[in-house]
Amino acid sequence: MKITGYRTLSARHQWGRAVGDINGHIPDAVTEVPIVLIDTDEGITGVGLGSHADIDRLFPAIEGEDPRSVAALFDRMLAQVFKSGHAGATYGGLATIDSALWDIKAKAAGEPLWRLLGGRDRFVPAYASGLDIALDDDELAAFYVEFAERGYVAGKLKGGFDLDADLRRLRIIQDVLRRNTERPGLMLDANESWQVKQAARYVGAIEEQLDLLWVEEPLRRWDAAGHARLSNLIGAAVATGENLTGVDQFRPLFDAGAPDIVQAGAVWGVTHLLRLATVAAARDLPISPVGYNANPAVAAAMTAVPNHLTTEVQDVRFAAGVLVDQEFADGGIVLGDTPGSGITIDESAIEAAAAGEGWLQPAGPHVRPTRAGLRLVLDGVER
Repeated sequence: MKITGYRTLSARHQWGRAVGDINGHIPDAVTEVPIVLIDTDEGITGVGLGSHADIDRLFPAIEGEDPRSVAALFDRMLAQVFKSGHAGATYGGLATIDSALWDIKAKAAGEPLWRLLGGRDRFVPAYASGLDIALDDDELAAFYVEFAERGYVAGKLKGGFDLDADLRRLRIIQDVLRRNTERPGLMLDANESWQVKQAARYVGAIEEQLDLLWVEEPLRRWDAAGHARLSNLIGAAVATGENLTGVDQFRPLFDAGAPDIVQAGAVWGVTHLLRLATVAAARDLPISPVGYNANPAVAAAMTAVPNHLTTEVQDVRFAAGVLVDQEFADGGIVLGDTPGSGITIDESAIEAAAAGEGWLQPAGPHVRPTRAGLRLVLDGVER
């Protein structure tokens, strides 16, 4: 089997709500879902979700190769961009191709990807995450009610700007999820908006009233020493890593003993998750993928590693034209038996739904505010 070519598509995810974090939000959000289709000479097409970045530059590394050599082709793509580096957006394109290759490999074997990777159980533990900083309290409750009805027992709040508001909203999540457990798991995601002492004060104040499972991205992603200090100052676990592109970028954090929970962006693909999980397991650390809806193929990888903790689910629906053989039930993700990653593309449905400005709006959460990390008080009143 040989790789013969590729195509790109873009679907639109209609969230049906505002999404964002402390850095900004998009009202009535519509976001782009980049798709890469890898063709072969045997008629098997692989589907990858994630990014179109640098695909033209990466594809020569795999053209004409056997797509089933996924791990080796991952390294060939890394070598292809050796001089300029694989960090940032380039890693997204590489990871999307990687996910498509895993899809081909599993389809060729006639097996679902989770089984091909060595998974025994099709169930993947997960938690609900509303990207919810712009939702009012009623909207927040309604979002988590839908997940509670599906058996979920943990939820993550986007916050970090107003302590009183975060306490109130964490209690809303707690009350909703109590239909399934007396002690729901509560997480808070600050999206790199604090300094060490700000984080310690803020989390410490929350922990006086609530049991916080983890605080996510409290500091800048590269601050290994700061994350290690913070972990020693609070009771909650420190979770970070979703924006690091490549296992190599985790080395300073591991050397500093920084992360309590190792996170990986789903958008960085299957091979990245498998390799990172192995490195984390060697340090007795759990791994937790972030942003599963951006690339649902990663759920298959989590069935095959010993240290998967839980996976972030941000919606129970996917983009129009993106059909996924998975269910949200029993407090997690239930994987299906369709050969490959379980993702099918309906191009006519994608074309019919091609509307909306996408993620990169000027006020979106991709832009870091000027005063991030430089606030004095904890009630959100600073201008």
